[in-house]
Amino acid sequence: MLRYMLIRIFNSLLVLLAIITITFFLMHAIPGGPFTSEKNIPAAVLKNIEERYRLHDPLWKQYIDYLGNLIRFDLGPSFKYAGRTVNDLIRESFPVSLQLGMVSIALSILLGIPAGAIAALRQNKWQDYATMFFATLGVSVPSFVLATLLIYIFAIKLSLLPAAMWGGITYMILPALTLAGQPTAFIARLTRSSMLEVLAQDYIKTARAKGLSPALILYRHALKNALIPVITYIGPTAAGILTGSFIIENIFAIPGLGRHFVTSIYNRDYTVILGVTIFYSVLIIGLNLIVDLIYPLLNPRIKLNGKQGE
Repeated sequence: MLRYMLIRIFNSLLVLLAIITITFFLMHAIPGGPFTSEKNIPAAVLKNIEERYRLHDPLWKQYIDYLGNLIRFDLGPSFKYAGRTVNDLIRESFPVSLQLGMVSIALSILLGIPAGAIAALRQNKWQDYATMFFATLGVSVPSFVLATLLIYIFAIKLSLLPAAMWGGITYMILPALTLAGQPTAFIARLTRSSMLEVLAQDYIKTARAKGLSPALILYRHALKNALIPVITYIGPTAAGILTGSFIIENIFAIPGLGRHFVTSIYNRDYTVILGVTIFYSVLIIGLNLIVDLIYPLLNPRIKLNGKQGE
């Protein structure tokens, strides 16, 4: 276990370094800079500002300096938010995205897994057809279209929920449903297909021949193995939801991490782009590692080296 984790952490650090390097040089390859869009700013003032943030240093030196600060967990100052650092922005905005993301993930799991299991147990019956219809619809409809429909129905026509902003539980309902739409559909489809495969295995037939109840067969033997592909999908998906959907947070005017990422691209705020990208990457890598460690709990035959025991 320890050897496996050390290898994974080392490989993860290499992946993270590659992400940082590619993002850093791609950002600086774009023409212009964080302050080139400012209006009526004298050239001398612009030069002083760029010197203050060391934007006149050679690119390789900026890169080395950034890595040095990153080792101290210093993501640098924001170029557009005066007196604010990237650490401050993440510290303030991530809790909002975290609250919204946790609710969305919970909805996806609580709705998707039972729906997929019921569809598999009622294969080729109306429950199966209905579940797959809504799952296909959920996968096909873009999140911004779903957000627009929910706002129109529940905020404009019925006046039941607020259309945007952030201020309490009621403000969370529409964006959470929007974020949960596609993951719920994917989880339902994955659970159904995986459950059908598991139910066709010999050990399930043996359990039925022994006279075990369908409920016991489902929860003790079938569900754990059927959830392995679902857990694989939930890992990176959860990271994306927790850091905030870039589009959804802008539609609902939610002051989360995704919204900062979008505005930083518009503003060419290099440090915010890099900081959020690194934060997002660390979450994905960390959740993927957690997913790998969960596999043996669901199926003890699965070893951490990727092989199955006999």
